[in-house]
Amino acid sequence: MRTKPLRILELNFERTWRGGERQTLYNMTGFANAGVETALLCRRNCPLAEKSGAAGFNTYAYGNVFGVMYFLMRHGRQYNILHVQTSHVLTYAVLTKPFHRGAIVFTRRVDFTPKGRFTRLKYRLTDKVVAISTAIRDILENFGVPDVSVISSAVVHKDLDHSRALRLLNGLHIPRGTRILGTTAALVGHKDPLTMVEAIAKLAEKRQDFMFLHFGKGDLEPVVKARIEELGLEPYYKLMGFRDGVEDVFTLLDIFVMSSEQEGLGSSVLDAFLYHVPVVATDAGGLPDLLADGRGTMCPIKSPEALAHGINNLLDNPALAQAQVHKAYTFAAQEHNLQYLTTKYLSIMHTLQGEPEAAAAEVLV
Repeated sequence: MRTKPLRILELNFERTWRGGERQTLYNMTGFANAGVETALLCRRNCPLAEKSGAAGFNTYAYGNVFGVMYFLMRHGRQYNILHVQTSHVLTYAVLTKPFHRGAIVFTRRVDFTPKGRFTRLKYRLTDKVVAISTAIRDILENFGVPDVSVISSAVVHKDLDHSRALRLLNGLHIPRGTRILGTTAALVGHKDPLTMVEAIAKLAEKRQDFMFLHFGKGDLEPVVKARIEELGLEPYYKLMGFRDGVEDVFTLLDIFVMSSEQEGLGSSVLDAFLYHVPVVATDAGGLPDLLADGRGTMCPIKSPEALAHGINNLLDNPALAQAQVHKAYTFAAQEHNLQYLTTKYLSIMHTLQGEPEAAAAEVLV
């Protein structure tokens, strides 16, 4: 018998809209679709707050962490599950636990190695830790976190707007027949955009029938731009900035490329899988979980030569590219659909409430 229905509070206090924030909204949608009351505690005036409110969720937004702690101490007891999406806000969920008394589920999405005694204490006071990839699970277990479950990221199909994607190319003067390559990655250190630039330079030595579109912004943008100019890659490498609804660009891409040095999972790769775009990426972090078994072309990190070779090979071998696309789409549709992953989360949450794991499956029927 179920004594009390689940009431889930999602916590994410990031300023920007990246993969983790998109997954937070997906989690909320999955729980709501399962009939579970779900709300969000987040940062004021951030994209996640806007998108959550637009989707009809109760959204509690504050300008600083003191507001977060106030909410958790004053109202947190309304929720029996706190699903925390970042290590930063986990701190405040743990510190206020004597007040809200909810079970804390923390989803770890990055493959950075945790450090420090306080971090160890945070994990001990967390009721369940979930990793989005086997690489993150292994890092956490090596840090001493017990019983880490792996629940990967979801990918949700939406109708793409090809005409809007074409408008993104206005002013680029792309010759007919040009192969379009691209990535959606912030211009920050762990994404290693400079290796991407070097890879495109290597590719340009072999062929000139392509253009590479890099969607994303970050503190390395001036360095990346300078290197593009230094290598004379302006005709081939275009910095496109941050674009909302960037998924539309998958209607244009011949190949999706990722050069990350560290990567929790790589949810943009799942987008490419779902929209039938072949992938060339590094073996950083959780990416092997996605690219294994012939679902993509996997390269060592920090190897522009390998990335260039992988891209060139797929461009010259459409049959190989299509074989990868078929395997990748099947994998994404079956293993990364929202209902399947929601079931896994709800099984954990019901168990924390002292209920059998089968309860989650019952909710989704």
